[in-house]
Amino acid sequence: MSLWQNDQELFALARRELFSAVLGDVMDKLGLLRQFLPPDVRPVRPEMVLVGRAMTVLESDCVDLQRGPAAQPFGLMLEALDSLQPGEIYVTGGPAGHYAHWGELMSTRALRLGAVGAVLHGYHRDTNGILALDFPTFSLGAWAQDQAPRGRVVDYRVPVDVGQARIAPGDILFGDRDGVCVIPRAAEADVFRLALEKARGEQTVRQAIEGGMSAVDAFAKYGIL
Repeated sequence: MSLWQNDQELFALARRELFSAVLGDVMDKLGLLRQFLPPDVRPVRPEMVLVGRAMTVLESDCVDLQRGPAAQPFGLMLEALDSLQPGEIYVTGGPAGHYAHWGELMSTRALRLGAVGAVLHGYHRDTNGILALDFPTFSLGAWAQDQAPRGRVVDYRVPVDVGQARIAPGDILFGDRDGVCVIPRAAEADVFRLALEKARGEQTVRQAIEGGMSAVDAFAKYGIL
């Protein structure tokens, strides 16, 4: 019997019981070894957690800054933003660029559409506004410099690479203060089932160690540490 029937149940279960490390450990054992985004992609607030399906966006720097303002500012960014569906995460790939990929008004629109977060291989701005909205946002940091004359969204809902990880549209992203990992759609049932088993097993191991069991004996008995 499945522990979840739909995405909403799965995401709620993941938020309650899971964390990025246990998901990464399980994927390592399944041979999925390049599933973490670079460690400098961090939450705006350390307590932020996000889980949802990737709505991928491909960014590109402008070659000629002088042409930027006159040539369709932002490219397909607004179209991509408006395409967000409930339970999705806006995630950017491509060059990080010297500009912000995300801000308060984009967060406001994303919330209205039912999106659950943003993961940026780039910077965010309007930090106070994002924090006030409590919209889970992970980025390289805060930088107010505008995208309009410097970068474009050239495509969306296409596979993107962020560091060592490839993200396909519809893959699940899980993020917390320890990192953001990508759970491929084809492996998601196994990954979450095994991660829940491991997370629950770790509770048993913690209790055993607190009761005086050595780390060696705990690992020999439970295979978890």
